[in-house]
Amino acid sequence: MLETALKVLNIIEDNSYEAYIVGGFVRDYVMGIKSNDVDITTNARPKDLIKIFPNANIDNEMYGSVTVYLNNIRFEITTYRDDGNYLDNRHPDTINYVNDLKTDLKRRDFTINTICMDKALNIVDLLSCRSDIDKKIIKTVINPLTSFKIDSLRILRAIRFATTLDFELAKEVKEAIIQSKYLLKDLSINRKKEELDKIFSSPNIEKGIMLIKELGLIDVLFLENINKVIPCSQVIGIWMMLEVDEIYPFTRNELNLMKDIRNAIKNNPLDYTTLYYYDLYPCIVAGEIIGISKKEIMDNYNSMPIHKRGDIVVDSYDLIDYLNIEDGPIMSKLWKELELNILNLEVSNTKEDLLNLAKKIYTSINLVKEECNETETTG
Repeated sequence: MLETALKVLNIIEDNSYEAYIVGGFVRDYVMGIKSNDVDITTNARPKDLIKIFPNANIDNEMYGSVTVYLNNIRFEITTYRDDGNYLDNRHPDTINYVNDLKTDLKRRDFTINTICMDKALNIVDLLSCRSDIDKKIIKTVINPLTSFKIDSLRILRAIRFATTLDFELAKEVKEAIIQSKYLLKDLSINRKKEELDKIFSSPNIEKGIMLIKELGLIDVLFLENINKVIPCSQVIGIWMMLEVDEIYPFTRNELNLMKDIRNAIKNNPLDYTTLYYYDLYPCIVAGEIIGISKKEIMDNYNSMPIHKRGDIVVDSYDLIDYLNIEDGPIMSKLWKELELNILNLEVSNTKEDLLNLAKKIYTSINLVKEECNETETTG
């Protein structure tokens, strides 16, 4: 990754422009953390980059952002700029391209994200941010109240960096978040979820939760159930405990997973029937939340007589032929009963035993149906 990024810098500089790797990648590099997200900044304009890199795409001309692929690796390259007024607490109404790196760095969010690297691997620290990295402290580049007014997402980014990097928020940053939290009301719910996903995915999640509570963000983030959250390694488990299914934008798959985790907790994730009907992953997450080890759940899962309907040795044709019936609603009842009997170890998964059981179940269903009909007639 770094080797290819340096090639991008060389290509830009070979065309008589400046270029640096900037932000998170460099920050992580000096901290000894592996990173795969490389941002590059340059005084080359987007139209110049399009000429230099034939496969370049302008992501957003308004913000001077260009995407380049080299060796099948994606790089986002932005032109040095100075932002105009922020009318929506999120986006500048205008930008001005500049030729000065320091001017560009001054528009960025936190000092720890202004550190740069040149093509020779030299660290370029124009805003003395290296000391903040060494001290493990989050500071805004400009006055924090102004910074959060410019871009309210920075409030959540500050908490995210403090959580994922295990840094501390500077005193003035904490105070500014408390005073500026009202700005989050107008922030897109999608952007809120993106940042919260990263906070809740961190092994240091407890710190993130503590900061959300300490800074009084529960109401503006709709996280009224945050005190019920038990640290969990799976972010979907955290969202499940928060019970914000109707507030935050979840995919259909996420909603189904949260539903299955709740059911697994309710029905015991060690139970064969729970593992069968709600699947292994939701049961593992449920187990972590209620204190059952993954090993216990895996052991039970591996010892199950069947894991899916296809594991049952008879099929629909066998049942239809043996019982001399037609396919219809009764088949789903038969399958359900067969599954439960196998999972409860009340019948072995052999063709003879299952067909005999199916006959008993079918007879029982018909008897119940006849009794209902008689009751209706006499009634």
